[in-house]
Amino acid sequence: MLTGQPADISGERIRAHVKFLASDLLEGRGVGTRGGDLATDYIATQFQLIGAKPAGDNGTYFQRVPLVGVTTQPDATLSAESAGKSFSFRWLDDFVGANQQQTPDDQFDADAVFVGHGITAPEFHWDDFKGADLKGKVLVLFTNEPPSEDPKFFGGPALTYYGRWTYKYEEAARHGARAVLIVHTTPTAGYGWDVVRSSWSKEDPEVKLAPGQHALSLAGWITQDAGERLFAMAGKHLDEMLAAANRPDFHPIPLGIRIRANVPTKVRQIESRNVAAVVPGSDEELKSQYVVFSAHWDHLGIGPEVNGDRVYNGAVDNATGCGMLIELARAWADLPRKPRRSALFLAVTAEEAGLRGSEFYAAHPIFPLNKTALDLNFDAFYPFGRTKDIAVTGADRTTVWPVVEQAARRMNVTIQPEAHPEQGHYFRSDHFSFAHVGVPAFSISLGSHFYGKPADYGEKIFEEFNTKHYHQPSDEYHEDWDFAGMVEAAQFGFIIAMDVANQQNLPDWRPGDAFHR
Repeated sequence: MLTGQPADISGERIRAHVKFLASDLLEGRGVGTRGGDLATDYIATQFQLIGAKPAGDNGTYFQRVPLVGVTTQPDATLSAESAGKSFSFRWLDDFVGANQQQTPDDQFDADAVFVGHGITAPEFHWDDFKGADLKGKVLVLFTNEPPSEDPKFFGGPALTYYGRWTYKYEEAARHGARAVLIVHTTPTAGYGWDVVRSSWSKEDPEVKLAPGQHALSLAGWITQDAGERLFAMAGKHLDEMLAAANRPDFHPIPLGIRIRANVPTKVRQIESRNVAAVVPGSDEELKSQYVVFSAHWDHLGIGPEVNGDRVYNGAVDNATGCGMLIELARAWADLPRKPRRSALFLAVTAEEAGLRGSEFYAAHPIFPLNKTALDLNFDAFYPFGRTKDIAVTGADRTTVWPVVEQAARRMNVTIQPEAHPEQGHYFRSDHFSFAHVGVPAFSISLGSHFYGKPADYGEKIFEEFNTKHYHQPSDEYHEDWDFAGMVEAAQFGFIIAMDVANQQNLPDWRPGDAFHR
């Protein structure tokens, strides 16, 4: 039976936090910037005001996260040459990327090899590399993964981690590649070139390389048009190459093309931070175990101008989740009798750079991972009212699933199947860092069926946000926003966390799951 009760969550309090965190004053909450420092100071101050105790380093609310910021300079060059013909890619218009070697300057001149989707997945009997020696080569590939309707083969329609761009770069580095060029298409990426351009034209906060660790000279993207031109130099067509990449008998294809690049890079050491606060539990035995609420505080900072605006405010992504995190902490701290387990409220850095802050926490946990019961993550909420459904992708893979189902019945919402499984959202938010180290974890999100709206309203606003506002300066706060849906999602998470915090046994992944601990 559920022990959790719906919390007294205030939409107006969430609104106040979102309005401030998404204001121009915070300059887009860039990592390692004045705006990022203001954001983390604000969140820590809110935690202190509500009485949550500091859980960071040396009695503070901050966990130090050392990063290296690399910014590709606009005079970076990239060109291709074959059989006496050549063309140059234009920075931002044709290509973007970052030097993951974290050096001020790097140049290379190397052969290009097409490696399909760039995946090695023994459990699916899939290997795009087939033993080829790719050391020092420039690997050209597509993001995403082989199409499937079989849930036992690359997750069926749902994207797995193999389809994520982060995996592509990691796997290429393991094969000793010099550089990677991902050919962008909107269907394979799930978003347009504007998203890639805005995300990769700014500073990239990276985890500092270990001594002797191999890294790419250029982790890059090129547009679909640039990809077409590149393949044409090899006598190929993009559609033909994508079809070849989707075949299990695919072998790497040397393109007979030399790729030359000069990647001047500004490098700086960044002292970023996660914000951590704890509300102790009431049970002497179980208060050393923790339920975690998480949200990322960072966005893209100041970037390329769009319609006269250079501040990437990140109101939906993710001032909303941070506002909910603070309000959840307040409601939990105000409970007259605390749950048996303790609760950790964690606002993490550098999610937009590839989950860097939550990955750092998972590698350097404040509290032991084997005493961490669950992570509930909150990331990007549409401010258009309540929905009849709620999304909890991945929850069914854990032993928390019956609690989730009962919470849905109590709140009279249905659990929506993942609306866009091909987008791989499970691997794109901070709960994944917890799951990757065995902690049951998932994000709570609004569904797509809004009260008082047409049936297709949710899908329309998703498409509009994804195409016009995602990672753009236009992701801004508006006074007419309706926070009722955020209240609903926060209450839903509160009920689940309360029940888990009072259970005798720690939750786990279901037996046989890849994350089972």
